[in-house]
Amino acid sequence: MSLPSEKVYNSQSNQLWKQGELVEIQIEDVSDTGEGVGRVEGRVVFVPDTVNGDRALVRLVQVKRQFAKGKLHELLEPSPHRIRPGCIVADKCGGCQWQHIDYGQQLEIKRNVAIQALERIGGITNPPVDEVLSVHQPLKYRNKATYPFGMSATQQVQTGYYQKGSHKLVNLNQCPVQDERLNPLLAEIKRDIQQRGWPIYQEQRHQGELRHLGLRIGRRTGEMLLTLVVTQGNLPGVEEQAQTWLERYPGLVGVLLNFNPQRTNAIFGNQTRCIAGREYLAEEFAGLQFQLRADTFFQVNTETAEALLQEVLQELRLQGDEVLVDAYCGIGTFTLPLARHLQQAIGIEVQPEAIHQAECNAQLNQITNTRFYAGSVESLLPQLEVKPDIILLDPPRQGCDRAVLETLLQIQPQQIVYISCKPSTLARDLKILCDNGNYQLTRVQPADFFPQTSHVECAAFLQKS
Repeated sequence: MSLPSEKVYNSQSNQLWKQGELVEIQIEDVSDTGEGVGRVEGRVVFVPDTVNGDRALVRLVQVKRQFAKGKLHELLEPSPHRIRPGCIVADKCGGCQWQHIDYGQQLEIKRNVAIQALERIGGITNPPVDEVLSVHQPLKYRNKATYPFGMSATQQVQTGYYQKGSHKLVNLNQCPVQDERLNPLLAEIKRDIQQRGWPIYQEQRHQGELRHLGLRIGRRTGEMLLTLVVTQGNLPGVEEQAQTWLERYPGLVGVLLNFNPQRTNAIFGNQTRCIAGREYLAEEFAGLQFQLRADTFFQVNTETAEALLQEVLQELRLQGDEVLVDAYCGIGTFTLPLARHLQQAIGIEVQPEAIHQAECNAQLNQITNTRFYAGSVESLLPQLEVKPDIILLDPPRQGCDRAVLETLLQIQPQQIVYISCKPSTLARDLKILCDNGNYQLTRVQPADFFPQTSHVECAAFLQKS
């Protein structure tokens, strides 16, 4: 239904579009950024909070020559894939983009995103992309939460996530995608901080102490860490309060202060101090014991990470005499389970602290056929004395440095496993590796590490031609 005072046109008209106008659009697809995609006069319009099959009235908020961005004004006809969100603040909170989409359709969209990236960017015809791996319910899956602090207009302590496209806080007392054992802590911790009168950080003024609340849980052990990210740590009575929290919550094993005095959007600073309990939690992964600290990188979806590891093992068909290099190895999350099936596993990671933790985890599990090196992959990989049979890549979202790919083409391992959290950069890098017949892409296994969001992880398997 259109507003009488506003001009509305549909996709059959010949009018030029203008910012602020209302457009009737049929949503045909969903982009790799999670936005619905429709067309007006052949030009693309991206619309958040929609799904293919929706017919919607959309206000154009940004207009370019070839495309526009819109905001959902009115849903004229809902898609059969649209559902009622499982979160009461889904329409405001920026934590999830897809609470309104049926989970089966979420998986189909993610598979299509991977296929389209490989075809369009990678130049791969009919890419061998499997159905998306999903082993956990689409809610209550996250083992880690980091909430910014804020103050309401009535000076009440708040925590939550930012509104979509802003730094305005959506106050939460629970989050449906977090492990349900973390949720009870939220309201009580805010109450305690309110009573203590500790100053909340004000981003615009760069004043105050409390910046973020970090919560982490071992899915298998139930052990939890609580971290307060502060500017200077001037919190009177914080040690006493930390001890109270330890006694109140049976699964809580450590309370920490992380110091971040910089004017930055980065959450954690470089220094962390344990003020009650211990600085790590124990977790079980793939039959091994791991120690996780507050700022340790560890996949937030434990069950799906284990399932993807099993897919890697099945695809590699290891005989026990292979040498594998795990580039971007982190704390050895995949290196150590794989090492049990190898002659030797070598891990490379740019963060020295992560390498230290990987070595500690190897010792904890009495795994002796591993070596770990701190440094960049592009500098260390060419220096290895041993020629690897297999290289496992798990780079950041921006993908591999060109020098890494060139080194791979020089040393030519028999197999490459490329785990990526961004299909577009995966496709870009696979094009380089597969050009000129160097490697053949045999399989791509997408995995849903982040239900209710547009993010999709992929494991690509390459065989030397």
